[in-house]
This record gives sequence, C-alpha cells and structure tokens, in this order.
Amino acid sequence: MKRITLLLLIGLIFTYIPANSCTIIAVGKKASADGSIIISHTDTGPDSRIFVVPSQTFKPGSLAPVYWGIQDPSLPLHNDGEILGYIPQVEKTYKYFQSAYSHVNEYQLGIAESTTTQRPELICLKGEGKQIMTIEQAQIFALQRYKKARDAVKFIGDLMTKYGFLPSSGDGSETLVIADKEEVWVFEVFGVGKGWDPNSGKPGAIWAAQRLPEDQATMIPNWSIIKEINPEDTENFMVSENYMQEAIDRGWYDPKSGKPFIWQEVYAPKCAVEFATSRFWLFHHTFAPNLEQWPDRMYDSSNPYKGIQPYFQYVEPLSIYPFSIKPEKKISVQDVIVFQRSTFEGTIYDMTNDPNWMVPDGKGGYVKSPLATPFPSSDLRKLLKITYRRPVARHRGHYGMVLQIRDWLPDEVGGVYWVYLDNPYFSPYVPIYAGNLSVHESFKTYDPNHYDEKSARWAIDFVDNLANLKFQEIAKDVRAVRDPFEAKIFEQQAKIEEEALKLYKKSPKRAQEYLTNYSNGLMAEVTQMFLDLRNQIITKYTNNHE
Repeated sequence: MKRITLLLLIGLIFTYIPANSCTIIAVGKKASADGSIIISHTDTGPDSRIFVVPSQTFKPGSLAPVYWGIQDPSLPLHNDGEILGYIPQVEKTYKYFQSAYSHVNEYQLGIAESTTTQRPELICLKGEGKQIMTIEQAQIFALQRYKKARDAVKFIGDLMTKYGFLPSSGDGSETLVIADKEEVWVFEVFGVGKGWDPNSGKPGAIWAAQRLPEDQATMIPNWSIIKEINPEDTENFMVSENYMQEAIDRGWYDPKSGKPFIWQEVYAPKCAVEFATSRFWLFHHTFAPNLEQWPDRMYDSSNPYKGIQPYFQYVEPLSIYPFSIKPEKKISVQDVIVFQRSTFEGTIYDMTNDPNWMVPDGKGGYVKSPLATPFPSSDLRKLLKITYRRPVARHRGHYGMVLQIRDWLPDEVGGVYWVYLDNPYFSPYVPIYAGNLSVHESFKTYDPNHYDEKSARWAIDFVDNLANLKFQEIAKDVRAVRDPFEAKIFEQQAKIEEEALKLYKKSPKRAQEYLTNYSNGLMAEVTQMFLDLRNQIITKYTNNHE
C-alpha cells in the first residue's frame, strides 16, 4: 500500500519540460580562489548514473565500437546501445567515470559539455548521412586515451572530421571545455549537413578551439563563444582545415569583403535567443560587474512590472560579451555551485517575482504566495500567464558537476568531482575523487520509468516535486538539512585530504580506498537524507492540515 501511495504521488505532482540545456563555467588557475583549475557542467544528459570504468588492455589491432545510446537511462548500466561503427583501439586505456557525458579520468583530464545552436544547413540527424561520432562518445574515447587537454582537443577534432559529427541532443552543435592540470581549452564543433560520406574526402565536421587565459573565466550557455580566430597562433588556437572554407563555399563569408571572419557570427544563428543571453548577462554581471555597463535587469520591489515593461527589455548584441573575462574577485568551487543553483534571484528573470504570484495579505496589501516557484510547470505557466525564463538550475537538471583540478597533489587526491543529482537547487554536492575505485550503488541506480527507493536521484527528484505543494516553505526545510551537511563536507575537505596524503605515502591503493569509502558514505547519507525529507514533507504539508 505504501508503494502504491508513493507512485500515485509521483504521477500527480511530477512536471516535465522537454529540452536539453547545459551551462558550463570554466576558471583558469590564476582566476580561482585556491589555484585550482575549475570546470563545471549543469543539465547533463538523461543518464545520471555514474560508474567507474577501469583501465583496460587490448590486443594490437583491436577495434573500439562507436555507440549510439550512451545517454539512454532506460538501458542496462553497462549497455551503451547501438553500434554505429568502429575506430582503432589503443593497447591500454585509462580509468574514467562514465555517465551520459563522461567528465573525468584518473589523471584529472576533465571535460564539460554544452549543446549549442547551429545554422539549419549544418544539421544532420541520425540516418541523414554517414556521420557516426556523437560528442559523448568522443569524450569517452578522449578520457580513455589522454592526459593532456591539448592532445584531447586535437584527437576529438580529428574524430569529428574523420567519422562525421552526429548530433545526439536534438539537432544542436556542441561545445566542450577540456582541461588538465595546466590549461583549459574551449572546443566548438558544427556539422556539415545532410548526405556527408567519408568516402567524399571532405571533413565530416567544422571545428575550432581556443585556449582560456590562466587569469580568466568563461561561461557557455548553449551558444558559441569563439569569435575571431588566429590559426597561426598555435599556442592559443586550433582549427579544422575547413574552419573558414566551409563558410566561403556556402556564401556565408567573403574574404574579399575586408571584414574579419567571426566564427560565432558565421556558424551560429544570426539572432541569439533569451535562454542564452540571460545567462551571458548573469555571468558577466556576477563576476565582472564593472567591466561594462551591463543591461539593468535587477528586480525592483517598488515596480513589480519592471520585467514586462518595454523600457527594460534590452536586446543586446552578443558582441558585448567577450570570449572570457578576468573576474573582479577570484572564483571558488562554492561560487560556481552558487551560480549553478541560480534561478535569477533578485532579477526580473526570477519567475517567483511574477505579479501573478501576489495574494492578499489580509491587511490591505499583497504578499508573495507560498506556492511561488522558480520551476512552474507548463500548465501552471499557462494558468497564471507566467513567461518562462530559463534559469541556470532546472527541475529536470538530470545531474551535473563542478570539477576541481589541482596540480600540487597526486592525481588520486587532486581531482575532485563535485556531483549533484536531479536539481542543483535542492541537491547537495558530493565529492568523488579521481582516484576513487567505485561509486555508491545509489548514485548508479536510476530508471526513469520505475521509481526505486535505492536510487539517490529518485529520492532527490521526489522531494523536488513535493516542493510544489508549498514551494517557499519546503525549500527552507530542504536547505535547513542540506546546507549544514554540505558545509561540513567543505570544512572537512582539507582534513580528509591530509589523511589521504599520509596514506598515499605508504600506499596509493590505501589512499584510494580511504577516499572511496568516504565519498560512498556521503552518497549513502544523501539518499537517506532525501528519503527522510520526503516523509517529513508529506506529513507536514498534507492537505489534512488545511
């Protein structure tokens, strides 16, 4: 009976908006608070299950399958789906952590992903050509083979041009941020359209990559950010052989015009959309508020209609947002987490500030309804006539991460893979170290079609959806439990790593076991925490109290 009741609750209160949208932040080592390189990724693909794929050896001449289905959470854990083709296998691969978009290997090579937008002529979906290489498959191949970001960039670019770039998140192009212990690269790839055949001799993709300066940070909100390219400057740029020629052949750029070749303007659509510009604005307003006179999008309680008044509806050109910025204050892992949890609080994009949420306070005035949520369902938005503003945090965020890369520590300890599940607004971030030998069962258990109490994602997802009963109050209840738990993890980080280093000097394997047990213990705590919150919320906010 209890199980039936839980399933009924799921069916009644769950909401869904079909779309994939990822936000990347990357921070150079001289721009971070502690000297780490930081990369991050929200709204990663549907398969939030994280598991360790160990180092392996293969016979010379072996082939590695190229899969379609890596993001599919309905498949069994180690089943990557349909085989589209093969590439040559290497004799030895490195250990890495696999998920929908795999992020890190044992040597602290890290990759974050954001699906971007490309011109319609460049789109080719599965079956419309002979392209076979998805971005998530290329990430896995790179993590298995490389320690250095620069090498991984070149390798992924070569995979795309040789085997053809195949979109797997809608029809979008892709951006990766690839980082190692020394540097960070932004890699962007566009398609070449329908009908491509490898036997044509033409490249199966168009790509370019730019190095992030050490003292700067950048953000990718599902939109291209590379602008002018200098292919002669090989320290800071890498390109495919057709990076400009494809545009010339299609009539999108004329080298005789005297105008510079702007990558972003040529291959991305001419007009950016608000889901991208709003996050561009938030990032720059947050980390470089004095760099420019950014558009005024701050909320004004004396003028609750500011967000729908034409005099505040700026439509800024993308050119005002540079490739990267030098942050006015050095950025920490916690700063990135705060950004990932943003629902545009304090701005005109905050959907909880919509005037339709205001209700009489019984004293002749108005107050915000306790039902006001930054994650209104499509039905609720239609009912209340709320304009949807795509926040950084989303209720269907699948999972995400902040990767901390540190060159002064052994790889097993230096790489910290801070992971959340479902929605960063509610989920705690748990550290998984690059040397960890396994991932707790609750973080690799998830089937979107079957509720499972052993699944951490389902536990968090249930609470995320129960919050719709009285969002303003329930969010406080969750933070009251989550925040001390998360704060303790950060407070103890130095102590935990100090102990791991002591063990490492005696035996690297013992240090790995120690950190694995520590991380897995935290994951188990998260699962139980949200099962307990579920029970607390159901009883505290039942309509029997009305």
